[in-house]
Amino acid sequence: MRTLFNGGWTVQPNVSVFSQLVPKGDQKNEVTLPHDAMITFARTESSGASNGYFPGGAVTYSKVFDVPEEWRRKRVAVEFEGVYRDAMVYVNGVFAGQHPNGYTGFRIALDDFLDYGKPNAIRVDARAHMDSRWYSGLGIYRDVYLTVTALTHITASGIRISTPDVDDERAVIAVATELVNEDISTQTTRLTTTIVDANGEDLARVSSPVTLRPGDSAVARHRLYLPNPKRWSVDTPNRYSVRSELGEGERLIETRDTAFGVRTLQIDPQNGLRINGESIKLRGACVHHDNGILGGAAFRRAEERKVELLKSAGFNAIRSSHNPMSPAMLDACDRLGMLVMDESFDMWTRGKNPFDYSLNFPEWWERDIEALVEKDFNRPSVIAYSIGNEILEAGNALSAKWGRAIAEKIRNLDGSRFITNSISGFVATISDILEDFQEQVGDLERGGVNDLMTAMGDLMNEISLSDQVTAMTEESHSVVDIVGHNYADARYLADQSAFPDRVVVGTETLSKRIDIIWDLVTRLPHVIGDFTWTGYDYLGEAGLGLTVYGPANEPSPDPTAYPGILAWCGDIDITGYRRPASFYREIVYGLRSQPFIAVGQPAPAGRRAAALDWAWSDTTDSWSWNLEEGAPLNVEVYSDAPEVELLVNGKSLGRAPAGHAARFRANFTVPYQPGELLAITRNGNSESGRSVLRTAAAPADLRLGVDRPVIPARDIAFVTIEVVDANGTLATNCDRTVSIDVDGPAELLALGSARPSTNEVYNSHSHTTFGGRALAVIRSTDVGEAIVTVRADGLAAATATINSA
Repeated sequence: MRTLFNGGWTVQPNVSVFSQLVPKGDQKNEVTLPHDAMITFARTESSGASNGYFPGGAVTYSKVFDVPEEWRRKRVAVEFEGVYRDAMVYVNGVFAGQHPNGYTGFRIALDDFLDYGKPNAIRVDARAHMDSRWYSGLGIYRDVYLTVTALTHITASGIRISTPDVDDERAVIAVATELVNEDISTQTTRLTTTIVDANGEDLARVSSPVTLRPGDSAVARHRLYLPNPKRWSVDTPNRYSVRSELGEGERLIETRDTAFGVRTLQIDPQNGLRINGESIKLRGACVHHDNGILGGAAFRRAEERKVELLKSAGFNAIRSSHNPMSPAMLDACDRLGMLVMDESFDMWTRGKNPFDYSLNFPEWWERDIEALVEKDFNRPSVIAYSIGNEILEAGNALSAKWGRAIAEKIRNLDGSRFITNSISGFVATISDILEDFQEQVGDLERGGVNDLMTAMGDLMNEISLSDQVTAMTEESHSVVDIVGHNYADARYLADQSAFPDRVVVGTETLSKRIDIIWDLVTRLPHVIGDFTWTGYDYLGEAGLGLTVYGPANEPSPDPTAYPGILAWCGDIDITGYRRPASFYREIVYGLRSQPFIAVGQPAPAGRRAAALDWAWSDTTDSWSWNLEEGAPLNVEVYSDAPEVELLVNGKSLGRAPAGHAARFRANFTVPYQPGELLAITRNGNSESGRSVLRTAAAPADLRLGVDRPVIPARDIAFVTIEVVDANGTLATNCDRTVSIDVDGPAELLALGSARPSTNEVYNSHSHTTFGGRALAVIRSTDVGEAIVTVRADGLAAATATINSA
């Protein structure tokens, strides 16, 4: 039996036992997991931009649960998919286990601590403080399960499915099942393995007896033959299940279903990456783990929605940056057809923050790699493991031994997938090369690594291409199957000649260079794809992609300054709305033929723009501005057509080149006139597409959209809130404070906007729209109908219905 263990928890600040002697009132809050405690903390300027100005802290989660007397002859454990961070677990007041890593799952056996036939208490302490370079969240932010098994049982990670031999006529399905006997007598049982299709039909079956002495474990291997296999791919994510039955008839001990897919992987420099024999280029998005206004809480629907939005925007691959992906998101990738590069660590033995995982790495890395592979082994979406991100040791020959050890550990556990390392040649050699380039870098005002990389501009590529960096990183690159380059697309051609056997991927790149990079990816067979920073916006690294404006005669303003909360560098913002960069990318990928109009934010008079290297142009898809007529606006039209004509209220402003030769971007300076802005793309004398923006009149309505009208009980729904005029045009220039009420069996979990710098919180019943939009997350508390009502001054209230079944 494996059941969700998410309900009935309380959370409170973690204080010493001595502090508890002085009563301070009841600070416990009832919560249902997943839960992020940090998102409710008051932000402070001293907390820093990396974590979105959220302070660290320590919290305690507690739960009381009944343990029946019949469990005395069972094995009982609790499985945590993720606790951030430094989890300490106590059962009935006694220490039961710990887990430092905030992103890998772990299992705590409860048997030694239980009082049978009575209520039992479990407590989990977690803490986060100066240990992350992005918003970390805090607490039990992923699902928790309680498992109760017989003394003879399949181990927690005991089913491993591989497809070693596949053709169109049949696929060989090799299933290794680990069994253990914790009884005091020898047990003989039967293991039956059945392949089941999506319709529940049995397709193949093998059965065999297994005898286990007391305390023994064994691996039972079954080899099944699946006729006419339906392959798993991005376009056709077909899946099957292995049903494992231990025992038979009235003595059936355990049944477990495990999903898997049939697909083959190949790589070489001549053909690149092939899945099921077909070459594919990775249109990749780097994605952090948070869920925007929900904080770090990894609700299954939130993870699924993120994958849906990324795929609809043209991505076919995700790099989990810079930590193992949640099981919930991996489930979505398997179901929806999204390839995954699952990343292990952001640091090894050299820390990037005073109290980060480097303090635990030497002792814990092997257990965390085991947890990573255990989570991923049966998943068709996972095609590669990344053993690190911008690891500082990657440029040192002695320290590179860690990379070799991690890679070999993974190969011993899973030889079916590829291994990469997301190496920045600049970061890996920074302490050795910086002095050589100091004159070109100059003095920096803020001194962070992102500021340094911005100041260096194109010099980053030059440094990564240097002979010194090439030599210093060669050994680290040699231990992996795919060479990963962060911000070093100049290496792609160089590697082809210097290292002809290398297969290369852009593990992290700048959005604004996607046209240049994608041209290299499509032309060079040994380069298998690109992962942009970043596909989905996120909390923390505040202002990384934000453009700000300051006096022309003063030092540049700081985009990362308080109260920045978002990185603002995602193709998709935290509410799920696609930004201009997303449509540009879709055109560059060759997936969109219609043009897209992006209008530049009007710069304040006498002020100049300042931004880091991750910023897109400061544009939005709107023709609604609070400006005088005739005020000049910069307009970009993205198109793969060779020419674009732009018209304002039917009057042509002329034509400009676009397409590949003009980097897919036609530029215009347009005197603002309310009305209609129309872009027409032309190929010679023929019109090939058009796009239009219209000015919104005065706000007239609130428009609500629900992602799913019917949801399972205790699941979540996303409700988009838009301020629109009488014609339904989004009023991007007329933001309103909206308030929300929920009637019926549901509750408001979060309300917020994509505003990148704000003092507003996400756990209030009111929030100001940004660009005319906001987002609410509603959780069902029981079966039934819930009514969501949204109000704003001067506008009629709007309602939406959410049914829980």
